Amino acid sequence: MHIYQPPKAARYIPVVDLAESFLDDPDSFEATAQEIHRACREMGFFYVSNHGIPQDFVDETFAWSKRFFDLPPAEKRALDMKNSLSSAGYESGSQQLDSQSDAEKAPPDLKESFTMGLDLPNDHPWALKRIRSFGHVQWPPQLPDFRAHMNGYRAAMTGLCSHLLQLLARSLDLPRDWFAPHFEMASASTRLLKYPPQRDDAAFNQIGAGAHTDWGGVTILAQDDCGGLEVRNADGEWIEATPIAGTFVINLGDLMSRWSNGLYNANMHRVKNNRTGRDRYSIASFNDPNPDAVIDPIPGTVTADFPRRFETCTTQEHIYEMFRRSYGFTPGTAA
Repeated sequence: MHIYQPPKAARYIPVVDLAESFLDDPDSFEATAQEIHRACREMGFFYVSNHGIPQDFVDETFAWSKRFFDLPPAEKRALDMKNSLSSAGYESGSQQLDSQSDAEKAPPDLKESFTMGLDLPNDHPWALKRIRSFGHVQWPPQLPDFRAHMNGYRAAMTGLCSHLLQLLARSLDLPRDWFAPHFEMASASTRLLKYPPQRDDAAFNQIGAGAHTDWGGVTILAQDDCGGLEVRNADGEWIEATPIAGTFVINLGDLMSRWSNGLYNANMHRVKNNRTGRDRYSIASFNDPNPDAVIDPIPGTVTADFPRRFETCTTQEHIYEMFRRSYGFTPGTAA
C-alpha cells in the first residue's frame, strides 16, 4: 500500500505542442518526437496541445458522461461489468488500484466508472474469445444516442493514439510505423470516471484512485477543471497535473516501459478530489497493443550498460494479471 501524503510544490509536467507534427515536414516531426523523448525519460507524463480533436466534441463527451452517471443507481448497477464477458460496463467501489501485490491490499477507490471497448457483435470471432476490450459492451437503454457518441469518441482517441505512436517510434529512433503492426486490432477502451468529493469518513489512505501505474501502452486523459490528478516525479515527490484547457494528459503504461526496457517511465499517479467540493469527471482512453502482441525489448534498448530488466510477456498476460490484482477476478470469469 502507498500511504497517502500531500503533494509537494509542483515542478512541471511538460506541454508538447503537436501542431507542427501534423505538417508535411520531417524536421518538425522529428523535433516534436524529441520533445516527447525528453518527457518520457523524465516524467512518463506530458500534456499535448493542438492535437486535432475539437474541444466542443470533448465537451459533449463530458456532457454524455454526466448524463450516464446521473442515472438512478439501480439502472447503472444493471450494467455491472461482471455481467459482461469482456468486463465492459459499470463499476463502483470494487476497484483497488493501489494493490500492487496480493499481500498489500488497499481500500477500494472512491469513484464510479463506465468502460467500453470495441463495439462488436456478440458472435464476432474476437468477442467470442472473451478478451477484455472486445465486444460485450453494455449500453444504457435510457440513453439511446450515448452509444453512437461514445463509439465516435473512442475512434477519435484511437486515431490520435496512432499519431502519438508514430512520434514515440521516432523518439526511440525507430521507423515511424514500428508500433503499427502491434496495434492492429488493438486492445483499446474508453473509461468514463466520476469522483465524488473526498469523504470525511473515508478509510485510512482511501482516495479517489490509489497510487498506481497504468497497465498497457498509451493513455489519453481528458480531465475537467476540478483538479485532483497527482503524478510522482523522478525524485519521488508528488506534483499536481493541473488541468490545462484544450489539452489531453498523456502517460505511458507498464507495457511501454517493458518495451523500452525501462528507458521510458510508466509513472505512478493518483487522484484525490478534495479541492472544489464538487464531483470530478475525467475520460481515460487506454490504447494497448493487441492481446497476442509479444512484449520484448525494443532494438537498441538492451546494452552492456543497460541490461535487460523484464521478462517476455504478451499484452493479455500482463493486463489480465493486473486486472486480477485490482478487481479480484479476470475478464470472462465473472459473467
